[in-house]
Amino acid sequence: MTIPRPHHPKNHPDRFADCQRAIEDRLLELLGDAITAGWTRTEILAAIIEVANNTSLAMHKNMGLSVEAALRKLRP
Repeated sequence: MTIPRPHHPKNHPDRFADCQRAIEDRLLELLGDAITAGWTRTEILAAIIEVANNTSLAMHKNMGLSVEAALRKLRP
């Protein structure tokens, strides 16, 4: 299943809602697959939230490390 491309530029007020709609079908598919595998809806949703939070934190941490590395290159 393909996720649709954005229809609005990055700062458009509807872009976040569009993104949610764009990923909703895939998320529901994941939820169904996990339920079929034997996980409960509560476990799955909690796990999705945790994975999303951890991924976000890791991305921010990696971004910080990239900035630090770039700054070190600029120092004499």
